[in-house]
Amino acid sequence: MVTPTISHDQDSIQGEIHIAAPPERVFQAITDPRQLMQWWGQQEMYRHTDWKGDVRPGGQWRSDGVSERDGSPYHVSGEYLEVDPPRLVSYTWVASWSGPLKTVVRWELEAASGGTLVRIRHTGFADAPAAVQGHYEGWQRVIGWMQAFVERGETVATRPPMAPAAKA
Repeated sequence: MVTPTISHDQDSIQGEIHIAAPPERVFQAITDPRQLMQWWGQQEMYRHTDWKGDVRPGGQWRSDGVSERDGSPYHVSGEYLEVDPPRLVSYTWVASWSGPLKTVVRWELEAASGGTLVRIRHTGFADAPAAVQGHYEGWQRVIGWMQAFVERGETVATRPPMAPAAKA
């Protein structure tokens, strides 16, 4: 399990985790819209209804979804900044619930110990300290979901709903 950290200046969230799969497989899971739809989300929390991406520098991406708690729609979108399969992908991140805040997500993948060392860094929160905490909590879940999908084939549909204590 990954435990990301928040930088001292509150500008970034970073973490790393070992995934028992080659970098090519991890790269597919984090860039292929069909696969992202399968693993990114949680029953009784939120689910994606659409995910599109043009995975190349300058290409656009967008994810649309709905909260399973209150039915409200949301979207996240951005632009790919760097794409170097299977070792690196970075993109801007603009979430409908964060107003005009534009941040950057960077995934670095390195073959290690028969699998992949995944380093993730989400930056750009210096002017939005309240947003960094929510994203920190989100990345703890998201990275775990990706690992479970890649290593065991777990999907939103097969993963158990959130535990009651985690819903708060």
